Amino acid sequence: MRKLYLFLGMMAACLPLCVAVAEDAPKPYVTDEEYAQLVKEIDEAQTLVMGHISGLTDEQWNFKQNPDRWSVGECTEHIARSEKAILEMVKQVISSPRDPEWFTRTKGKVDILRQVVPMRGPQGQGGVQAPTEIRPTENWDRARAIREFYVTHGELRAYVETMDRNIKDHTMQHPVPALNWLNAYDWLNLIPLHVIRHSKQILEVQQDPKYPKKAAAAGAAAE
Repeated sequence: MRKLYLFLGMMAACLPLCVAVAEDAPKPYVTDEEYAQLVKEIDEAQTLVMGHISGLTDEQWNFKQNPDRWSVGECTEHIARSEKAILEMVKQVISSPRDPEWFTRTKGKVDILRQVVPMRGPQGQGGVQAPTEIRPTENWDRARAIREFYVTHGELRAYVETMDRNIKDHTMQHPVPALNWLNAYDWLNLIPLHVIRHSKQILEVQQDPKYPKKAAAAGAAAE
């Protein structure tokens, strides 16, 4: 009996340690802090794009630095197409089987994405060629681009607001070898980070010395 009490005492002494280890084990759950940051960055990305494209003339919308560079309109079309495509990828990732190696494969990956994705070399050098399906090929006018952007962005916002947050153990490899495995939370973060990247491209166009200036307002001209 004495040995039994001794054994139970040792087990009781070990219990807090076991609980602590369990609490430290990675969980595939998007925390409240991570969720709030994701929503904040999604909303800020929308504000960023609209700030760059509001009130432009057709000439400004379609201006190209050279035939190989995208216009503001083309950048915006690419942003909207990409948001939709990446969101569909997120849904595909989340529908895949849970990955028991998710933590090892994707540990710290979101921090890497935040460092790498928004960065652009001078005039976009060193970037990755956009896949054909998200290249700007339809020459959207500003009305359509704004409408499409709000629709795709609204779908993204609604999805994030209502999704199950237990998603980090769903993974898929990114086609860019340097990124390799990403979990579903990483894929979601990729969306606003990609918007930031191409918002910088819009600024490159607008800062070009040949970028069209706005015509003076009629009232100002009369004065």
